[in-house]
Amino acid sequence: MQGNELDVKTLENWLWEAACKIRGPIDAPKYKDYILPLVFLKRLSDVFDDEINRLSQKYGSREIVEQLLAQDHNLVRFYLPKKTRWEEIAKQTTNVGEYLTDAVRTIARENSKLQGVVDAVDFNATAAGQRIISDDRLKELIDVLGRYRLGLDDVDADILGRAYEYLLRKFAEGSGQSAGEFYTPGEVAILMSYILNPEPGDEIYDPCCGSGGLLIKSHLRFKEKYGGDSSLEPLKFYGQEILHSTFAIAKMNTFIHDMEAQIALGDTMNRPAFLTPEGSLRKFDLVTANPMWNQNFPPSTYENDPYNRFIFGYPPSSSADWGWIQHMFASLNEKGKMAVVIDTGAVSRGSGNVGKNRERDIRKEFVEGDFVEAVLLLPENLFYNTTAPGVIIVINKSKRDERKGQILLMNASKLFKKGRPKNYLPDENIEQIADIYLNWIEEEGISKIITREEAARNDYNLSPSRYVAQNGEDDTLPLEDAVVQLKEAEEERAKADAQLKEILKGLGVEL
Repeated sequence: MQGNELDVKTLENWLWEAACKIRGPIDAPKYKDYILPLVFLKRLSDVFDDEINRLSQKYGSREIVEQLLAQDHNLVRFYLPKKTRWEEIAKQTTNVGEYLTDAVRTIARENSKLQGVVDAVDFNATAAGQRIISDDRLKELIDVLGRYRLGLDDVDADILGRAYEYLLRKFAEGSGQSAGEFYTPGEVAILMSYILNPEPGDEIYDPCCGSGGLLIKSHLRFKEKYGGDSSLEPLKFYGQEILHSTFAIAKMNTFIHDMEAQIALGDTMNRPAFLTPEGSLRKFDLVTANPMWNQNFPPSTYENDPYNRFIFGYPPSSSADWGWIQHMFASLNEKGKMAVVIDTGAVSRGSGNVGKNRERDIRKEFVEGDFVEAVLLLPENLFYNTTAPGVIIVINKSKRDERKGQILLMNASKLFKKGRPKNYLPDENIEQIADIYLNWIEEEGISKIITREEAARNDYNLSPSRYVAQNGEDDTLPLEDAVVQLKEAEEERAKADAQLKEILKGLGVEL
């Protein structure tokens, strides 16, 4: 198949047929863990074949090229020994799982960059003495996935991202909370790439990169702006992901897009991977992220932090939203900018409360330091693990002069189209929202520019719906925000009780 003929509809039908071949033996949310590595392997094999054909024109024949490649693997992106190529895999009718697992492990040995990536799945694995996926089903799966060519001229480079998006969307119902932990809807990622608007030479970081979608959309935005101008300094990408299977998908994604990317495996909040030789956090030009919302970390995460990240205060253990934001802020250089998707409650919880409130107090520090540039309220029901709308917070360490002392608040809650099972942002609305931000526009019923003084008068409540009212909006405190506030109040009470006990003990009074 030539000329990008694998359009979205064909792709989805193809993947659905592939998923049907392994229905039953594994849970639906795990389909992607088996299908995506095979799509990646097919892409590797077809691109390798393209490269052999290109070299054959230069050196005269495939036989000569094969001899040269055996001596110098660097002539191609990734070297695939003959037994690991798709045409050989497709011939297997017995011991398919064993052959396939051996093939991906051989590829990983030959290409160190692919270790822990292409070989992340054991296709011969058993559970309770039974094969998880039988050879017969694997053979059927390989036959379906072999139907289309995935070479350089056959499909868009975003093939894996689109495949991942489809499989996740199709089977998200079975994923519970997990899907949204590492996946941002494509149109939200595109909007964030417009907001960050990367320039040549920028280093871009995502501390919880999931499948790499936010980094990839920034890469694609840059290509859209500048085309293939090789004279420009390329972007460099850095990401960290805690789940191994998702980390492997992120690595695959960056390889397919030919991105200059370092993806690390590990727990960012407790063990950040990108450090200077002196052991401090590495600084980046841009940060883009969608961390898990209202995550729970123990107080020790903040109190014992060796990287001096939480300078504006410790968030409550019931919600790490402002912990993540402070990590990202600490990872920006002096001119850096970040865009983060987070729970809507992060911009309003605690405002209006009597006395101290940790999240409100941290927000106050960001506002008073003139770091908050914009807050964008998204429509409801865009994300896979929640119907909650979410907000994009833009934080800028180096605002342009005309924006200093100001914050742009945008209520984009009505700028969507109904979809099944989720709503989505159409292209025209993405461009509309991006245009309002990039050109710093007040638009009736959508955006308003406030001063720091106005934010202070509202006790640092930065919820766009407070400033940009739209008909029929419900100001009731969402249940999840009420739970976070209740947990924080309980935590503060426990701390006060402990202090009181210490004082009374010092006075000789035992309770």
